[in-house]
Parts: sequence; structure tokens; C-alpha cells
Amino acid sequence: QVNVVESGGGLVQAGGSLQLSCIASGRTLKISDMGWYRQGEGQQRELVAHISDSLKTEYPNSVKGRFIISRDDAKNMVYLRMNNLKPEDTGAYYCKVVSWGRPYWGQGTQVTVSS
Repeated sequence: QVNVVESGGGLVQAGGSLQLSCIASGRTLKISDMGWYRQGEGQQRELVAHISDSLKTEYPNSVKGRFIISRDDAKNMVYLRMNNLKPEDTGAYYCKVVSWGRPYWGQGTQVTVSS
């Protein structure tokens, strides 16, 4: 069993920044891919950043140039630095960790961007 916990969400004004953190814990972790997803009210969950175990990153156009994903494998953590936030970035942000080929999700952390 893998436990995934996100932190760092909150309320921020448009143009501001936030950094989200996610930590994975479990008895025998073998983490490959890590990623961040978000879900706005009434919307489907969408990918906002992905990082592979070889540190290859992927972003959708909506956040490219504003969001930066990074990971610390020694701590089993993944981070999401969000800059120049926009009201449309509002939503619940979820961390996904793939361990031994299986995906594990956190409970989410809310990000609200006011205009």
C-alpha cells in the first residue's frame, strides 16, 4: 500500500505563485512516473504536469512556461511550482505516483485564484 499526501494549496491573487508538495510513503516503493492533475468544478480531471524517472517533463499548453514540476527521489516527493497564476487555474490539484507500475492518488489540495 502506498500513501500519497499533497500540501501547499490555498488562496492566491491572479499573477501570484504557489508551490505544491506531494510525498509518497509505503513499505516498498519503486516509483517511476509522478504527476500533477487538476479538476475544476464540473470539469474532468486533467494533467497539468508529468515527470518521468529519467526527469523528462511534460506540460499541456495551458500551463507551459508557468508551471514547473520537480522531484526528489531521496524523499519520495514531487513538487509543482506554479507562477503567474490565473483564475482558470482554480481547482483541486491531485498528485499521482506510479509505484511498481500501479498508480496511487492523493486526496487533493485546493487552489483558488482570485481575479
